[in-house]
Amino acid sequence: METVENKYITVAYKLYSIENGEKDFEEEAPAEHPFQFISGLGMTLEAFENEVKDLNQGDKFDFTISAAEAYGEYDDDHVIDLPKDIFIIEGEFDSERVVEGAVIPLMTSEGQRINGSVVEVKEDVVVMDMNHPLAGCDLNFTGEIVESRPATNEELAEVARMMSGGGCSCGCDDCGDGCGDHECGGGCCH
Repeated sequence: METVENKYITVAYKLYSIENGEKDFEEEAPAEHPFQFISGLGMTLEAFENEVKDLNQGDKFDFTISAAEAYGEYDDDHVIDLPKDIFIIEGEFDSERVVEGAVIPLMTSEGQRINGSVVEVKEDVVVMDMNHPLAGCDLNFTGEIVESRPATNEELAEVARMMSGGGCSCGCDDCGDGCGDHECGGGCCH
């Protein structure tokens, strides 16, 4: 059986979404603040990892991942009505934060943290879109490998600690600010 080497990889990239032939800039991870991950641990999109894991420092890339391999197709069933009372804070509906277009951190019944976008606030419900913001889009990544080397035991231990709920040391503020798994620009929360 072949053993898989876990690599510590950092990449500088620009991400573009492609939907209905339209290409839009989404985010950038510049060389000064690159996206970093360890391969083989499911820390990033599998299709993204497959494209960059065998590249070397200084290699440039330009590839597109289909929506199906990225965040899936847009699903109308993921637009749901939530009772307004779950957005009550100190006896009042949170009308400052729960507004059309806002991204709200929520928790599933299993305790998983997810983000939803407010579509509409109605009299007794809040219409939420639980699709990933890039669902239905092909993703085009252009960039360069900043670093690619075997991961150290310390780095692997840190990732294990982080994945077990011990916090995040890779600069995305432990996602405590509700930044979600997209707006971090990669890092540990991507």
